[in-house]
Amino acid sequence: MRALVAGPGARGRLAEVPEPVPSTDQALVEVHHVAVNHSELRHMGRFPAGTVLGYDAAGIVIRPAEDGTGPGAGARVAAFGAGAWAERAAFGTDSLAVVPEGVSLGAAAALPMAGITALRALRAAGVGPGSRVLVTGASGAVGRLAVRLAALAGAYVIASTRRPVPAWEGLAEPVTGLDGIDPVDAVIELVGGPTLVTAWGLLKPGGNLQSIGWAAGQAAVFPPDSTFSLGAARSLHSFGDVAAPAADLAHLLGLMATGELSVEVGWHGSWERLEEARAAQLDPATAGKVTLAVGHHRADEIETLV
Repeated sequence: MRALVAGPGARGRLAEVPEPVPSTDQALVEVHHVAVNHSELRHMGRFPAGTVLGYDAAGIVIRPAEDGTGPGAGARVAAFGAGAWAERAAFGTDSLAVVPEGVSLGAAAALPMAGITALRALRAAGVGPGSRVLVTGASGAVGRLAVRLAALAGAYVIASTRRPVPAWEGLAEPVTGLDGIDPVDAVIELVGGPTLVTAWGLLKPGGNLQSIGWAAGQAAVFPPDSTFSLGAARSLHSFGDVAAPAADLAHLLGLMATGELSVEVGWHGSWERLEEARAAQLDPATAGKVTLAVGHHRADEIETLV
């Protein structure tokens, strides 16, 4: 079968690879669409040549797990797991969720990593009705979903971006900097560097900051005594828990099916256009996810949800 693999010079390429051999708790999925995350294109050089790339996918179960868990043959599924950018891939059934009717496989493929990250970060931060939440880097894939999910949870959301954006359809207060913002209960922080330091200073006593991304590429230098404050302890947490996402994926797909959640696809095309996808992913003007149609599956099957 064909797959997108790590190649020489930190570039990906299409290559013939062996068929996956599922373990007893894995289903074999015919992959129709995959999504590209920033780190996957930026850090291809970290993988040994020939490694099948990618994590986000959607397709059809062609062989259910031998242990009887997970979706049956013919189920339309979204999947999260290593080696996703291939014509066929094996995924643990704890990382698969059935795609509801009315949600395209192309849109579903754009959801796993970004959606799981946004949902679990908000949950870990304790966001709920009445919370004041700051989302930095809110124009990115994770940020956009975090804004919507926080609003659905009943929070007051402040969405910070480098450039003005529409008012998030009434979901959030858009800002282009962090000056003049009143203290918040939680921060979903995707920028790093000086933004992380400033956002930390905006936390109320007892507040929680989830540090997810580092788009700034700069060091975060905290002034002396900036980690001390009177009252309930503030906390800064790293984020990286994407284990066993099936239940969370199903929840997010359900929200998509009812129209309560949407995923923007900013660029899509055949997986044979990987270099174009790379350029789109690294272009700040690309709003939303970059997705690829695998093999013969048509790129125009992808439904852009705004």
